[in-house]
Amino acid sequence: METIILAVVIAVVVIAALGGLVVGSRKRKQLPPPPPAAPDITAPPVEPHVGDEAEEPHDEPRRTIEEVDLPEGSAAAPVAVEEPPAVPAIEIPEPAAGRLVRLRARLSRSQNALGKGLLTLLAREHLDEETWEEIEDTLLVADVGVQPTQELVERLRERVKVLGTRTPVELRGLLREELLTLLVPEFDREVKTDSNLDTPGIVMVVGVNGTGKTTTTGKLARVLVADGKNVVLGAADTFRAAAADQLQTWGERVGARTVRGPEGGDPASIAFDAVKEGIAEGADVVLIDTAGRLHTKTGLMDELGKVKRVIEKHAPLDEVLLVLDATTGQNGLVQARVFAEVVEITGIVLTKLDGTAKGGIVIAVQRELGVPVKLVGLGEGADDLAPFEPEAFVDALIGE
Repeated sequence: METIILAVVIAVVVIAALGGLVVGSRKRKQLPPPPPAAPDITAPPVEPHVGDEAEEPHDEPRRTIEEVDLPEGSAAAPVAVEEPPAVPAIEIPEPAAGRLVRLRARLSRSQNALGKGLLTLLAREHLDEETWEEIEDTLLVADVGVQPTQELVERLRERVKVLGTRTPVELRGLLREELLTLLVPEFDREVKTDSNLDTPGIVMVVGVNGTGKTTTTGKLARVLVADGKNVVLGAADTFRAAAADQLQTWGERVGARTVRGPEGGDPASIAFDAVKEGIAEGADVVLIDTAGRLHTKTGLMDELGKVKRVIEKHAPLDEVLLVLDATTGQNGLVQARVFAEVVEITGIVLTKLDGTAKGGIVIAVQRELGVPVKLVGLGEGADDLAPFEPEAFVDALIGE
């Protein structure tokens, strides 16, 4: 019995051993590789055309700047870099000498009312009383004034009578001489900008609103800079809005500094400060632009006298220029008369003396005040303010 059990056990062991060998041999055999998967066929990339990107854009997730982690120390706000303010280019004004000659074409537009009209009348074969009345009317319409007109007509009568025959050349020479006599060529027409003291020359500019007073002050600064002067501007016109800005702009264009104060401030105080700073800086000239005012306003005219007195606490005024609009005619003479009662006018500036003006106003205003016309404005250009030259003025009026 034991022998049978032993045989059975041995048989089971043998069978198990044989099964293990069969399984191991199967594991050692390599299985064939799986068949390759069919490849995905894609279309070739699109060739870029002219102006196209070389690669088609891809939709990728984008992060905002708030989602991006910045390295430590870089979280500070960006620093704004301020550009320096633009410095206006300094202009170089054209020389003042000979300006009136160069601007003669503009001035000659006024000659039809005076010069050509007179020459035409004087060239008539018979100069009867009616013709002389026409000559007188021509002079009055041209704003020469009543008394200067009467004087000129009387002298022309005498000289034409003596002359007898009258050629165009003789008539022109005769009229030129008489007009020059009325303009008083011996007047000193230089704008006084040199002080006798160790201080800058001080020039005050006065006039009513609308005459171009502030513009004239700016143009005068250009004339002085062109002559090599160092100029300080005083913006004492505090009554008119933006007058100080206007004057400062004129100054910046030629490198002249402007002393100004608050709008509506005390004009006398600003004028005082301008002269004070001009002395401290060693300037050659201080130009004071005063507030425009109606000549009928007594209080404003009194304040103009105050400005003058305050300025003279530093140094005496060297020049007081009255700016008149040449187109206002006899009204301009009334203005001149009232201003002369408040401040001592030393020179006249006639603006708008171009094709719309009547040239005889030069004679009338000089006769009214007894002071010379020193400057004339012949247009809107920056360099259209010219020193007045009687000979060039008369030649422009009567033509060559």
